[in-house]
Amino acid sequence: MAGHILIYGAYGYTGELIARQAVATGLTPVLAGRDADKLAPLARELDLPHVAVSVTDTDGLHKALDGCAAVLNCAGPFIETWKPMTDACLATGTHYLDITGEVDVLSGCAGRDADAKAAGITLMPGTGFDVVPTDCLSAMLADRLPDATRLTLAFKGMSQASRGTATTAISYLGRAPIIRRDGALRGRTGPLFRKVDFGDGPEEVGAISWGDTVTAWHTTGIPNIEVFMKPPADMVALMKLPLALRRLLTGIGRPLIQRRLDAMPPGPDEEARRTGHCTIWGRVENAEGQSAELRLRTTEGYRLTSITAPLIAARAAAGELPTGFRTPAGALGADFILGIDGCDMLS
Repeated sequence: MAGHILIYGAYGYTGELIARQAVATGLTPVLAGRDADKLAPLARELDLPHVAVSVTDTDGLHKALDGCAAVLNCAGPFIETWKPMTDACLATGTHYLDITGEVDVLSGCAGRDADAKAAGITLMPGTGFDVVPTDCLSAMLADRLPDATRLTLAFKGMSQASRGTATTAISYLGRAPIIRRDGALRGRTGPLFRKVDFGDGPEEVGAISWGDTVTAWHTTGIPNIEVFMKPPADMVALMKLPLALRRLLTGIGRPLIQRRLDAMPPGPDEEARRTGHCTIWGRVENAEGQSAELRLRTTEGYRLTSITAPLIAARAAAGELPTGFRTPAGALGADFILGIDGCDMLS
């Protein structure tokens, strides 16, 4: 299996999309996950090797990674899987990539930069919609205004989250949105909503915890970063609740929320992925009050992830990426996103 990519969590909603796209582009990844009964049918259909292993099985994980050049972790919540998987990657000399936008995970990976360089591997979380397009747009904006001290990002178009993404998002609902202020991560204070013009007039967006508070800082060095999204209507009501009530809902009210999440569709259907798109807006400002704005249109978010994640993983497996903790734009350049089908700049 030398040189292969191992896709962990391949039978999840996004993992399966990635596995199918990888095969469609000529890759022959190893499929992996903890549930053999869910894994085997997909592996048979795609005619791929597979291995059932839990991230808590250190010896089994080392054996699974033996001979693989890169692992693409698609198993969330990533706060539970990133540490044992990166431990295994460091021990076996395997490049690590994932598709998370979880701030804690991105920060954790950044903290292992020296270890990754010593092991000769790349650590690149966030190789999907979280955070490839926003990271690339951040780099473009920094090129426009090199002395920028503030970066604000917003996006719309993610009208339906996968069940896994929604489950992870709920865990952040009881916390103040994370921002970067003067170089440090902290909880946001003040109003959570503002207006952003994506190109058709002002629209209301809400502050969220998004991976760019970590990745854009490493990519651009801009010390003040916050991210907003235009949420679905049902999510707006939750976001506008007082923080104390949101904490209550994600505490003792979590079983009720989880039942609703379990009843959700796995994610957007094929038609939604084929026809959908997202719009990303970004603005930078410097200390003198100068500013620059850009807008980027992308293909639907889960379709984008299914394209960019295996593409980047293949480049890692081929030894084309620098070692250590890396961001998508930092390693691949700001224009990387413009080479992806369905992605282009808006006037």
